[in-house]
Amino acid sequence: MSAAELNSEFEALQSQYQALAERNLALDLTRGKPGTEQVALSDALDGILEGDYTAANGTDVRNYGGIDGLAEAKALFSTVLGTPDNEIVIGGNSSLTLMYTVVDFALSVGLRGPESAWGNSDEVKFLCPVPGYDRHFAICEHLGIEMIPVPMDENGPLMDEVEKRVSADPAIKGIWCVPRFSNPTGCVYSDDTIERLAKLGNIAGDDFIVMYDNAYAVHTINAAAPALANLREYCVKHGTESSVFQFGSTSKVTFAGAGVAFMSSSAANLSAFKEHLGFQSIGPDKVNQLRHVKLLQSAAGIAAHMEKHAELLRPRFAAVLATLESELGGTGMGEWLSPEGGYFISFNTRPGLAREVVKLAADIGVALTPAGATYPYGNDPEDSNIRLAPSYPSLEDVQATAEAFVLCVKLASIRQALR
Repeated sequence: MSAAELNSEFEALQSQYQALAERNLALDLTRGKPGTEQVALSDALDGILEGDYTAANGTDVRNYGGIDGLAEAKALFSTVLGTPDNEIVIGGNSSLTLMYTVVDFALSVGLRGPESAWGNSDEVKFLCPVPGYDRHFAICEHLGIEMIPVPMDENGPLMDEVEKRVSADPAIKGIWCVPRFSNPTGCVYSDDTIERLAKLGNIAGDDFIVMYDNAYAVHTINAAAPALANLREYCVKHGTESSVFQFGSTSKVTFAGAGVAFMSSSAANLSAFKEHLGFQSIGPDKVNQLRHVKLLQSAAGIAAHMEKHAELLRPRFAAVLATLESELGGTGMGEWLSPEGGYFISFNTRPGLAREVVKLAADIGVALTPAGATYPYGNDPEDSNIRLAPSYPSLEDVQATAEAFVLCVKLASIRQALR
């Protein structure tokens, strides 16, 4: 465009923007919460036990005990992580709690005794694939662990860089991963990436762990979405079972605030973890575990339940992606991926514009995830990444938010071109 054409377009966009401002919008695409229709899919949890609180082995689930969870819950959720049911712990409702506890335990107590505690060293570092999950980064920042960003592509973290860093620096004690429908890019780690993650325990410093948050293991939107290789099988192949902790939950399967979280690792790791956990708890909510087993029943039951979620999510994701393509496709004003599962769409503006776009949206009543949230310390060096979360609002509001968002992207982009 010529300068005159840019100015003309800018004035037209400003007029549209002002019209939106006068509508007093109150739209929100900030966090990946399941919508009301989604959580309602699990309303049968209420009353599903019909007064029978007895587990398969005769345990009264209303009472104390069972620090590592019910056997039938282990059998069910081990299918999600692809691990044996004797290598899994069932926790409370939050996998984030399990993750925090593992990192804090490794830091302060040591997974293999006091001599293995990360806190014995002057420096403790974690690799953080970016863009990534802000709550992972918050754990590290809260515990004083230095974060090192590592770029990602459509196959996952750039493993050449990961391997180079962990082999050269024994202070690097872990890496965060969201392997299927990664938060926020939606990519699925390739088989090669999974195997190389499994091998890290053989080239990293002592007591290194892969924090493998498989939060979206069953959260497909499109039936043909790529599958994820089995990490544990590669760990067995390379003798690194104790270098990996896998996590999952039903937070976006059943009730987000009253689900079931689970974790898998080697027998040695779980033995140490359960001993540590025993100082914090006399046992998890086994009533809720049994409710979930009754509702979901099997891997096939989980898949059928998740297809109902997908039916609700597909039109929301389609609305955002169609709007991005029709309004911004071919303009050079942004880049994005089309995820086949998960809860997010990752959008990159031109460098230097993410914060401006988020502010422009906020000023007309459209809330977006803060720019920089997908990077450690909130520092996106390119100031370009914005995470969009279309699951919670109504379809009408998702469409309205997408239209307002692309307007803000256009306005910021043309303003930048005119500077």
